[in-house]
Amino acid sequence: MTEKVLDEMERKQIPVLIGRAPEFYGPGKTQSFTNALIVDRLKAGEKPRVPVRDDRLRTLIWTPDASRGLARLGNTPDAFGQTWHLPCCDERLTYAQFAALACEVFGKDISYSVIGKWALIAAGLVSSGAREMRELLPRYEHDNLFDSTKFKQRFPDFAVTTYRAGLETIWREWKNAQASR
Repeated sequence: MTEKVLDEMERKQIPVLIGRAPEFYGPGKTQSFTNALIVDRLKAGEKPRVPVRDDRLRTLIWTPDASRGLARLGNTPDAFGQTWHLPCCDERLTYAQFAALACEVFGKDISYSVIGKWALIAAGLVSSGAREMRELLPRYEHDNLFDSTKFKQRFPDFAVTTYRAGLETIWREWKNAQASR
């Protein structure tokens, strides 16, 4: 399927653009490994978990930024026929730093545990979520940095959400939901 789309894009037979994104995190019911292992665990009063290595640099995308970025591209005629990296925060945090920031924002002691590669492989035998993550393990063994410079140069007015601002939004949303119960 991918090859067909790329072929059509090259022949300019159909209007196509490709928007790529790294792993994401976000508000509401965002489902991602980062939300499940860090954010959702903090909401539950549990210690966050980091997959495989905590010393590797990660780029994460805030889901509302991904949505707004795709919408901007889709409404920009000259964006078609190209591949774009959706807009991401330029901070280069390790998972240790992201987990620490999340703990700080949630008012918790900075503490997390690293789930080793072999533990995730074993968990994949009985858990579909762990099995899904197991397929992505190579991403967590190395730095995984995403460069969205092209997007930012084309759309300099696009405001990208910082990790702190994103986590603070999640925290406020969670606190408001708790207060209304």
